[in-house]
Amino acid sequence: MTTPDSQAAARPSAQTSNSAENPWPVRSVSTKVAAWIDRLGSIWVEGQITQINVRPGTRTAFLVLRDPAADMSLSVTCSPNLIRDSPVPLTEGSRVVMFGKLSFYTGRGSVSLRVTEIRPVGIGELLARIERLRGLLAAEGLFDPRLKRPLPFLPRTVGLVTGRASAAERDVLSVAGQRWPAVQFEVRNTAVQGPTATAQIVAALAELDADPHVEVIVLARGGGSVEDLLPFSDETLCRAIAACTTPVVSAIGHEPDSPLCDLVADVRAATPTDAAKRVVPDAVAEQALVTEFRARGAAALRNWVAREARSLADLRSRPVLADPLATVERRAEDVTRMRDAARRDIHRVVDVQRTTLEHLSARLTTLGPAATLARGYAVVQRMVPGSDPEVLRSVDDAPPGTQVRVRVADGALVAAVMGKDKSGEQK
Repeated sequence: MTTPDSQAAARPSAQTSNSAENPWPVRSVSTKVAAWIDRLGSIWVEGQITQINVRPGTRTAFLVLRDPAADMSLSVTCSPNLIRDSPVPLTEGSRVVMFGKLSFYTGRGSVSLRVTEIRPVGIGELLARIERLRGLLAAEGLFDPRLKRPLPFLPRTVGLVTGRASAAERDVLSVAGQRWPAVQFEVRNTAVQGPTATAQIVAALAELDADPHVEVIVLARGGGSVEDLLPFSDETLCRAIAACTTPVVSAIGHEPDSPLCDLVADVRAATPTDAAKRVVPDAVAEQALVTEFRARGAAALRNWVAREARSLADLRSRPVLADPLATVERRAEDVTRMRDAARRDIHRVVDVQRTTLEHLSARLTTLGPAATLARGYAVVQRMVPGSDPEVLRSVDDAPPGTQVRVRVADGALVAAVMGKDKSGEQK
């Protein structure tokens, strides 16, 4: 017999491709088929019993369920008590509706339906009518998720429609009170099964919907058979729920139960207890959340203050703020240094230029006429009436009788030319 561990070890990787060169072993295929069938969940099946095998002392009864309209059959297993305690004797040929879950036995490679409930064919007819109504309401858009109204976070008053002194009423009131002690309820007790249930529930819904203080309505009932839950699949009730302006929470039966009002209501709760948890928040959890938010806010504020304080400390520690005049003093020193350097440069240039001027002055003095006259030379100028004296450069320019001006180092003489000698000798 193959164990689950050996099956998991033999199961090929999801990334392994399947081909003629890389086929899957039988155990892998069987495991995959079993996994897929297990995803189908529990289902209702209608058919005709063609074989019943109940062995004394065993815990399992074996049946064969056949489709009356086709040559198809399905193996069924169940507890022998389902057959023995059936209100209607079950024999070969009986038409029934069964509720169960498909299972694939990897060892034999067979599929069987493990049922937990068997009902006469009349239930099947009721379910068929419910399915037809489901299709009609779906076509009209009553199940459209876009029409669902959100529940208020903290309703002032919660309307509750349920059976008198029922377990569903106790569950909703107790759980809601534990979660939010200040919650208020407007309870309307009605019949929750039987021929009068629909009219009473519709009237209670209308009354609570008209109350301006009621912000959400809970429709609650415990589990039961299909016949017991028929009022909650009634078309009148479904349309009344759809017409309500107040959000409606449907908490009918247990998780497997799914009357049509669950699909029309704004929120479907698995159980009445789940409905109480959905309509009011948990005070303890909300207080813890508020405390957490306050702590996080305070921590964030403290961190922000600390971060800003560090930023201010960093700014204050910068040299420009720690000693604002330091930069000015450094610049003042630079200005003084550069001013002294400029003065030195100017003095040096002046000195250089003074020395150059002195040298030029000395050369000019040396080369000038005064220096020449001091050495014994004279400057002779011809006196021309009506004009300035002209320097005499040639003896030909001064014929005898020409008045001349002789300039010597300490003055000037006026003389007349008595004669000329081109040889340069004195006459």
